[in-house]
Amino acid sequence: MSLKKETPSDVLLHLAALRGDDITLRRVLDSGKVHVDCKDEDGTTPLILSAASGHTTCVLELLEQGADPNSRRATGTTPLFFAAQGGYLDVVKILIKAGASVDTPSVDGGTPLFVAAQGGHVKLVKELLDCGANVNACMKDRATPVFISAQNGHRTVLSLLLTAGAYPDTKRIDGATPLWIAAQMGHDHICKVLLQNGANVDAVRCDGATPLFKAAHKGHAAVVTELLKHRPNLTLLPVSSALVLF
Repeated sequence: MSLKKETPSDVLLHLAALRGDDITLRRVLDSGKVHVDCKDEDGTTPLILSAASGHTTCVLELLEQGADPNSRRATGTTPLFFAAQGGYLDVVKILIKAGASVDTPSVDGGTPLFVAAQGGHVKLVKELLDCGANVNACMKDRATPVFISAQNGHRTVLSLLLTAGAYPDTKRIDGATPLWIAAQMGHDHICKVLLQNGANVDAVRCDGATPLFKAAHKGHAAVVTELLKHRPNLTLLPVSSALVLF
């Protein structure tokens, strides 16, 4: 990605955006010496910096002066991605109203919904879903918002995603399902929600490990108890798989 060398005015604008200094930001923009979407060596724009820091006033000013709500860093990440990651609901609403795409992925496939789910930002997840975000969008490793919310133990977020049509048995590239990762992490409350929504209790990872095996292996008694309510297969792993896992 070829970017022009930053000028002193570019740097000043970036610092003002990062710090939430709307007075300096407006003064630099009004000087006419800098482009509102000037980028640093990573492709970061002032709007990305303000959005990532939750500086609502600066975000509004930048947009009013023509900033691109869909500007992207070299990583593919957008202002909306960073606002969602930080849990800044007001900024997210402003960006979407200004035309920000809710499903623009980063180079590794992460979307605003994915990082909002990852952080457990309930209201923000709901906002993105209400605005049409793809509930089953996946990373390059095939992990989805449901997978990451299960991994991190965010029950309310998980329920929102499932209600919106998320697949409970989506598999990561290694074959792990949301139930499998929840069992590994010891999240019995997450396992309960997934099983109530039709998750396969016997879904195996590529190495043959089931959720029950992993929960028992990790010593998560509450998870084992929850899984046993759904009559899982108690068959032992093939010897080759067991040797690898232990």
